[in-house]
Amino acid sequence: MVNVYESVDSNKQKSLLVMAGFSLFILAAAYFIAKGLGAYYGYGASGMEFTGLALVISGISSFVSYYWSDRIILSLSGARPASRQEFFNFYTVTENLCLAAKLPMPKLYVIEDTAMNAFATGRDPQHAVICATTGILNSLNRTELEGVVGHELSHVANYDIRLMSLVTVMVGIITLLGDWLLRASFFGGGRSRSDRDDRGVGGIFILIGFVMAIISPVIAKLIQLAISRRREYFADAASVKLTRQPGGLISALQKLSQDKEPLEAANKATAHLYITNPLKNHHDAVGWFAGMFNTHPPVSERIKALEQMA
Repeated sequence: MVNVYESVDSNKQKSLLVMAGFSLFILAAAYFIAKGLGAYYGYGASGMEFTGLALVISGISSFVSYYWSDRIILSLSGARPASRQEFFNFYTVTENLCLAAKLPMPKLYVIEDTAMNAFATGRDPQHAVICATTGILNSLNRTELEGVVGHELSHVANYDIRLMSLVTVMVGIITLLGDWLLRASFFGGGRSRSDRDDRGVGGIFILIGFVMAIISPVIAKLIQLAISRRREYFADAASVKLTRQPGGLISALQKLSQDKEPLEAANKATAHLYITNPLKNHHDAVGWFAGMFNTHPPVSERIKALEQMA
């Protein structure tokens, strides 16, 4: 059996290691692609000005979606505010857990859908939102709902929305840089430095830049998905630490895994926010390679990890 505090610390350390590796990869990829762009156009500069431009473009688009993420997602989902009178368990469970976690009470919303799911959004604990479907609220008992709400509150407390926004910016930088270099080579017009230095260092940077431009966006996206999956394990463990018992979340995940109805309000852009994949387009037994492309770890693996804390 694993101590819940040890599990939280272990998941935190693993998340930090993945983020550190991701950051180093992004820095290396951005450097070589930017140097390749500079060499392709024959710039005497380092070419890192392209990285700055990509950072500005990716940063602005991600900042807009991050700052207004709650309004955008709630609008896309067709969610409405949840009142204490209509959704007493949802409201009071959240209220009690917020008191225990010393967190501000988030705004509560519901989606009128029989599919079972829930998500949290918002840029920080002071501007947080927890949204649940009527399907999950009608299907879970109070103990199970505590596990789900605890999971979502853990995302809020750990600033997971902010973290994933930062990751999105970094992926956007690599994607833009790679796209610029590949488009430049496709349309031509560049004045490669290798034309002037007899295919010296500039030519090497162009070659490496092309390779990185092709593979980096895919690798960056895979690491982004790995971070998303790791944060789900972290939120599960943090939920148990908050509620003091894993049984509620285990039972809730079992019910969620049995629900085969896709959530109509969800899409690929918002799927990673939910407690389980709302699109229902993957299964647990998909193999490690296919699992790399999932936004969530297999529910069976999450339950197994939680059972070790029981």
